[in-house]
Amino acid sequence: MSVTMADLEREVWSLFKPSQCVYLATAEDDQPRVRPVTLLDIERKFWIATGRRSAKARQMLRNPNVEFCLPLTETCGTGYLRVAGIATLETAPDVQRAIGDQIPFLKEYWTGPGDPNFALFRITRVEIEYLKPGEMTAVTFLVQP
Repeated sequence: MSVTMADLEREVWSLFKPSQCVYLATAEDDQPRVRPVTLLDIERKFWIATGRRSAKARQMLRNPNVEFCLPLTETCGTGYLRVAGIATLETAPDVQRAIGDQIPFLKEYWTGPGDPNFALFRITRVEIEYLKPGEMTAVTFLVQP
């Protein structure tokens, strides 16, 4: 029995948690920058919360092309999800509040979603590359916004 694209997409989405650590790649001039960040997956939409003056916020504002990688096991090379997309700063107060209310660490760093130093980025126009643990070939597909 062959796997359909719908089955594959369901499998991939089941691997994301509402909040998890991923490795985010941004660009600073011609230099890539990678760091661990907390990715929020809320209703199949990706969000990153950060300080408005952080290096990653400045980099995403200058060049919104980003990628993140979610390793699927602790052993390197045995599976991953690699996601490429466009980071857009969310400025609508109602969206900031709705997403901010779902961020477990929000009050550790900011007074709330209205804090002037709080920045919320949404990752859109997403391409996902999935290498299932134990397999040698990755599958790539686009996610409709």
